Amino acid sequence: MLAENHRSVRILVADDEAEVRDTYRKILAPPESGSNADKFQALRAKLYQGKEGAPGRAASSRPAKPRDATPLFDIVYCDGAEAAVEAVRESLAARQPFAIAFLDMRMPPGPDGVWAATRIRELDAAIEIVICTAYSDVDAREIAQLVQPEEKLSYIQKPFHPNEIRQTALSLASKWRAEHRIINLTHFDTLTGLPNREQSRARLTSAIAAAQRGRPLAVLYLDLDNFKRVNDTLGHGVGDELLCVVAARLRGSLRPGDMAGTGNPGVGPFDRHVSRLGGDEFIVLLPDLDSAEDAARVAARLIDDLQQPIQLGPESVVITPSVGIAIHPRDGADVDTLLRHADLAMYHAKRVAAGNYEFFHAGMNDAAAKRFAIEGKLRGALQGGELYLQYQPQFDVLTGGVSGMEALLRWTNPDLGPIDPGEFIPVAEETGLILDIGDWAIRSACLQAKAWSEQGLPPIRMAVNVSGQQFSRKDFPARVEAIIRETGIDPAMLELEITESVVMTDEQASELAFAQLRVLGVSLAIDDFGIGYSSFGRLRHFSVNRLKIDRSFVTSLIDCTDDRAIAGAIIAMSRSLRISVTAEGVENYPQLAFLQEHACHDAQGYLFSPPLDAGDAFDLMRRASDAAAGSRSERFRAIVS
Repeated sequence: MLAENHRSVRILVADDEAEVRDTYRKILAPPESGSNADKFQALRAKLYQGKEGAPGRAASSRPAKPRDATPLFDIVYCDGAEAAVEAVRESLAARQPFAIAFLDMRMPPGPDGVWAATRIRELDAAIEIVICTAYSDVDAREIAQLVQPEEKLSYIQKPFHPNEIRQTALSLASKWRAEHRIINLTHFDTLTGLPNREQSRARLTSAIAAAQRGRPLAVLYLDLDNFKRVNDTLGHGVGDELLCVVAARLRGSLRPGDMAGTGNPGVGPFDRHVSRLGGDEFIVLLPDLDSAEDAARVAARLIDDLQQPIQLGPESVVITPSVGIAIHPRDGADVDTLLRHADLAMYHAKRVAAGNYEFFHAGMNDAAAKRFAIEGKLRGALQGGELYLQYQPQFDVLTGGVSGMEALLRWTNPDLGPIDPGEFIPVAEETGLILDIGDWAIRSACLQAKAWSEQGLPPIRMAVNVSGQQFSRKDFPARVEAIIRETGIDPAMLELEITESVVMTDEQASELAFAQLRVLGVSLAIDDFGIGYSSFGRLRHFSVNRLKIDRSFVTSLIDCTDDRAIAGAIIAMSRSLRISVTAEGVENYPQLAFLQEHACHDAQGYLFSPPLDAGDAFDLMRRASDAAAGSRSERFRAIVS
């Protein structure tokens, strides 16, 4: 087994006699030839019991066989117990642990081998210890009480046969290697080599115990933003490669000054404080800080280092991490509390902005409790009939007529009451519930549009918001087609709104989905336009019917010259590309006057109407139909009143 591994096994030999140490060297090292052979035989005789099987006789009767030039053992020699303990300490600090320690029982004038074995075991629980003694009165049971565990403690009686030493070394080295592999599989992530979840908890427990002196300990919880998109678009192989790069950057970004409290021998100072919990989540421990602000500086540096472009084959990928920070003892005194609070802070950072960090604060617990309640109730909301749609009218700015309706998702729970869409829709997206809810919303909106038409109203455009999760599914166009067939609606009456950020996440996939949806005959709108990073040149590839100017521009039309210029440019460019424009969030007449002046197509907002139940929306459209013959002002007054 050992020969299959090209790395030598490290062995420590501690004996106060130089000749004995040299004999170990001859036994464990490759055999020598020439003038030193006779001297070697004489030295081996000191440790050999009996004369009949003298090694010189046996060896001389057999021809020498060629051996591998790579030594099986890397041996360090000490002449005393204290030097042996120091050698183990240094080997662990260098991450080159010994597999076996051969310790002489008596090493005058200093401490004996049992003293050394006890201290070595405190430093390294995995090392195999062999006590070598010429004394017959040694009580193995007594020594075993001091040097636990007993199964990793062996004895050899002096004088001993050279083969006994060599075979003991081979056997214990194989055992150590096997255990070492098991430990790596149990406590370390096989992909990145970082400590895994179980090991990170053990190390956090140790760090908390060491932090009782009062200096802060920080836990940084990192999650990669939009990592799922990398897996979905580039494949899991590239995703795994990305995780390895992230792990390496985390190791490289941490500095010795970030971890002044590092002192656990046997583990490198950086790896000891970086762990992978699973998926795209990582933990960084920062012990013995001067202040909590030190954790913020480290978090900012990690974010900056991780978001540098990563070349993965032909692809250049930019990934940003969200980081949550919890401080011991301020934010928790135990492992579970610290990890939970760091996790909460990370999710809060992710919601604020990508590539951001946040410290935990008590208010996050309240927000988490509310989110937990929302998630629990939302799982039964669709089946319980708690979800419903409201409809906000869209008006033709030039004629004053109703040009469309936007279906808006609403939820009222018997226990929680009405829940704001800004609270429950993100939960639905994170849990995957948005897929069924989104299909239900499109189906319900189609049925309502068809019902209004059957009640005598002119056919009207029904706009429905589509979530990023819905749109990213390859079968989304097929699902829309099935809903159209099921409801019997004219496809031209359905308009699907997809946010600009979702469209630009994967332009190639978006272009394909838009083409498939246009074949069905539905209209397509890009929502929240202007706040992302798309351009009109790129929009030509998507066959877009409509742009919806984000409400942030409309709100500041009167006060901000830049937003007026942006909104005017969007309207002008859209008209030149034969793309309709709808302005959202219109709340006053000066805003409406600006839109009329720039010939914007449609507008919606509280100036005209809030979202309405289906019955009230029907009445508004009936009034609009009755006032169709009047002037634009008369139509607006008839509808708005």
